[in-house]
Amino acid sequence: MRGWTQGEGPSIVLAHGITAHRDLVVHGSSHLPRAGYRLISYDARAHGESDPGAVGSYGYGTLSDDLEAVCSDREAGRPLLCGHSMGAHTVLVAALRNPEAFAGLVLIGPVSQGEYPPEETLTYWDSLADGLHEGGVEGWLNAYQAGGLDPEWRETLLRIARARMERHRHPEALSEALREVPRSVPYEGLGPLEALRLPVLVVASHDVADPGHPYETALVVAERLPDARLISEQQGESPLAWQGGKLSREIEQFAASAAVNERFGTPGNT
Repeated sequence: MRGWTQGEGPSIVLAHGITAHRDLVVHGSSHLPRAGYRLISYDARAHGESDPGAVGSYGYGTLSDDLEAVCSDREAGRPLLCGHSMGAHTVLVAALRNPEAFAGLVLIGPVSQGEYPPEETLTYWDSLADGLHEGGVEGWLNAYQAGGLDPEWRETLLRIARARMERHRHPEALSEALREVPRSVPYEGLGPLEALRLPVLVVASHDVADPGHPYETALVVAERLPDARLISEQQGESPLAWQGGKLSREIEQFAASAAVNERFGTPGNT
């Protein structure tokens, strides 16, 4: 896994989304290191600068193994885990396995309610994978546009999409991840979430700008977690998940809360 560490203090580990790379959780913001936190960010396998995995190795179990390896390698202690989309479910799987290992979770744009996705969703991701495999970034963008974009946000979405896709060094391997990740169910139904005794901040996006991360899913996930709080942008605003500085300040406030702050450090100690 390729990545970087910035700052000193309690560790915050960032896990990105399915088409993203390590800079796109807080979008390059350096607010958290300036606020006294050690920020650890990495590219998931086949994303950004990280090497590909074998075919069949892009499920949430393996992605969570990679996350735990990063935490161990960087001596993160008991970190706060922050994940967007694919990353949100990666950190959730890790926390469900071993909640005592982490200080808390920030779930940004969760997309799964623990059910196998409908065929139309898998067809969509397969079309993106085919576009990337056959036509590179341009092929991916053509498939992305064919899926339908809100006219008000179209140019912004295409600009963001192009910038992120041009960062990936292994597009053929990434195309395999685009097929496998949507077929991986991170947890069986929502029942497992009800037993997770960790402080959680859930960041939702309204559906006009970001329909791929449904507000309803974030709401349902937050309702099932025993110690979760839901936040979002105001209607008509750019999604909070896209505003790196503002999102970082929300993460900072959550990290400074008593529930999270008392858990930072070495697992097993408070």
